[in-house]
Amino acid sequence: MEQSYSPAEMMTVAAARGLGNGTVCFVGIGIPSAAANLARLTHAPDVVLIYESGTIGAKPTVLPLSIGDGELADTADTVVSVPEIFRYWLQGGRVDVGFLGAAQVDKYGRLNTTMIGGSYEQPKLRLPGAGGAPEIATSAKEVWIVLHHSKRALVERLAFVTSSGFVDKSSSTHARGRGPTTLVTDLCVMRSDPETNELVLTTLHPGVTVEQVQQETGWSLRIAENLSVNAEPTQEELHTLRDLYERTRRAHGDDDSGAEKG
Repeated sequence: MEQSYSPAEMMTVAAARGLGNGTVCFVGIGIPSAAANLARLTHAPDVVLIYESGTIGAKPTVLPLSIGDGELADTADTVVSVPEIFRYWLQGGRVDVGFLGAAQVDKYGRLNTTMIGGSYEQPKLRLPGAGGAPEIATSAKEVWIVLHHSKRALVERLAFVTSSGFVDKSSSTHARGRGPTTLVTDLCVMRSDPETNELVLTTLHPGVTVEQVQQETGWSLRIAENLSVNAEPTQEELHTLRDLYERTRRAHGDDDSGAEKG
């Protein structure tokens, strides 16, 4: 039977389902923002969304174009300075989940958003850079990574380490939180093994096989003994997500506001 939803929608729904009501979530732009707001509009109305620009408790009616979008400040419970967001909220251990995207991730959850190919001084591709990601990776109670699944993204060795994950248990840099615990892609969900900190395939999206996931992963996968399959998106989830994107398109013209961005 043909699926009535896209892989990107399944990824967004899977990420949203993991957020419990009342979770304090440090949100990025794109799919992380869509997932967090989908959770807020469905099963977790009291989720607290924090954006890097200083907005706390944002309840946007459309997805923001950037962390500085006025929609966030207009709908927030309060707005504080960026230093306060990082020092008091994030480094103070008040953020339950930090969402991050990346160009590359390795099996220990380390992220690259800096460069690919060549040297640091003369890369083949210069990426946006670190931003607040290194602080989120080391200070949130746990970190969820959201990105599209491909061998170019899930790699054995990063071209550059922008944000630290885990190398091994003895050399963990995460003194405050648990580090990267969850990777959500358009094929599956992986979760870190608490003993080795390696990402393990735990949940497939409907219609996806283990062989497909391995083919698009740059390292040899570990597979959970109790491997499961996610439930398909419900009509409520799809309607709410699509309505959110449609409102966003009407508000911002033809811009998709991160509908396919990680």
